[in-house]
Amino acid sequence: MRDGGGPQVRRSSLRQQIADALRDEILTGRLQSGRRFTVKEIAETYGVSATPVREALVDLAAQGLLEVEQHRGFQVRQFTAADFRSLTEARTFVVDAAFRWMTEYGTADPSPEAIASVRRRAEAAARAAQTGVLDVLIGCDLRFWRELAVMGGNPHLSEFLDRVRAQAWIYAVPHLRSLADLAGVCWSDHIALADALADRDTATALHLTHEYGEHTLALVERLATARS
Repeated sequence: MRDGGGPQVRRSSLRQQIADALRDEILTGRLQSGRRFTVKEIAETYGVSATPVREALVDLAAQGLLEVEQHRGFQVRQFTAADFRSLTEARTFVVDAAFRWMTEYGTADPSPEAIASVRRRAEAAARAAQTGVLDVLIGCDLRFWRELAVMGGNPHLSEFLDRVRAQAWIYAVPHLRSLADLAGVCWSDHIALADALADRDTATALHLTHEYGEHTLALVERLATARS
């Protein structure tokens, strides 16, 4: 959480807004892994009652971003290098299977509007990766992959992949921030992947997905080793 008071939260849909705000704090590393806090602390930070805060924290715990500490509050979940490798491998495996399933069973073609939206997400993510603006990249990358998964027509798959990707970012962010300049460091072939899926070019989509996983895993593990 930022020092000097928390961000302002509108009175409507407080539960979701608080969850979204805290999720952003966690994913960008401003609320660091291992950080402990109570419902009261968060409620005071946002200037709201305890009930929507408690509900928001329970939601984030269900997403695997927080851990509940009995009688002590909540803690930002801590992931290990082994966790990160497992998350990356699981993500690649599931996406690989999803692309193959789409090809074999011929899910309905996405609408032109859906394709255009995914490509806009791809352009934003690629631009953020190339310029090295990490906070922007995290949000753009998550939205890109979320919409890409939705194109497959399975909302449960999209939800699972979004959860796994968010958890992977929690581990990766502190290591990425150890670099003074992130321009061009992170994977940035989002546009090529979006175009491959729009063209139903499964072979290229699979190649790019594996490349994404391999690039990210090698980069983060190298940075983690350098920091240890």
